[in-house]
Amino acid sequence: MAKVTNAFQTYDATSDREELSNTIFNIDPSSTPFMSALGTKNVSNVVFDWQTENLPSVSATGEIEGFEISRAASTPTVRETNVCQINSVNATISGSQESSDAAGKRSEMAHQLAIMSKALKRNMETALCQNQAKNAGNASTARATRSFEAWVSTNVSRGTGGANGSASAAATDASTANRRALTETLLKGVLQSMFTNGAEPKLAIAGPVNKQVISGFTGRANTRATVDVGTVSSSVSIYASDFGNLEIIPSNRSRDRSLLLVDPEYAKVCFLRNFKTVDIAAIGDAETKLLLAEYGLEVSNEAAHGIVADLTA
Repeated sequence: MAKVTNAFQTYDATSDREELSNTIFNIDPSSTPFMSALGTKNVSNVVFDWQTENLPSVSATGEIEGFEISRAASTPTVRETNVCQINSVNATISGSQESSDAAGKRSEMAHQLAIMSKALKRNMETALCQNQAKNAGNASTARATRSFEAWVSTNVSRGTGGANGSASAAATDASTANRRALTETLLKGVLQSMFTNGAEPKLAIAGPVNKQVISGFTGRANTRATVDVGTVSSSVSIYASDFGNLEIIPSNRSRDRSLLLVDPEYAKVCFLRNFKTVDIAAIGDAETKLLLAEYGLEVSNEAAHGIVADLTA
């Protein structure tokens, strides 16, 4: 098709403004299902403690008429401990950039802090729900809070060679050769153990691969739910087990090799310093802000939780 003679075109123009969207798109994973499910509390020291206890052994034996009391020994509580670790992120913006009219943001510093806050929460989620050993730290080593997988030891299913964690060590992972495919039988076995020990898990936190595996389990419930007109969801959000319903939550921060069974009532995120923004002294023509949190994980009673570990993904 012929063009109009001598028509001035965009190809020849040098003064046209570029079209830059005022919306900034970011799809990096930032959800924190484990941390978001737990309650929080404030602590007053880097090292924090709590106590756990168990009921006496069950006895259905009655007493004879006129019986004499047999004085039972009291069972002492068990003292548990963890430490707070520090996570931080920061942003430095030049005075010129902060004063510039940037597309999609009124303030470059405010925008960077919004991004950094998501990154900080993502980092905290990773530390809280994975398999990190407690480290008291020293002048050259950062403290590390004992994370969820390192706590749970009563209701677990592990591959050959896998072992529970301890007060000073993370759980031992089975070798790659001894990892197992997630099956409904494995899940039911841990749920039965939890029920026997009095636990009532509410959440199952799974990596993306095993979230899809659970969608094929026969115990699933609400597998087809109308979300909108003409739209049907095939994702399992509830697993109806013999011992109660579990909400299935996908996570990209928990380890793919572990299915976490959690009762949020028996775990908390403890803050020595909750999310805090610190203005750093300016050096030259630039502004720096630090965003930090000092926190640790309290697992009020590890027997309230469970793990199906050493899974293929």
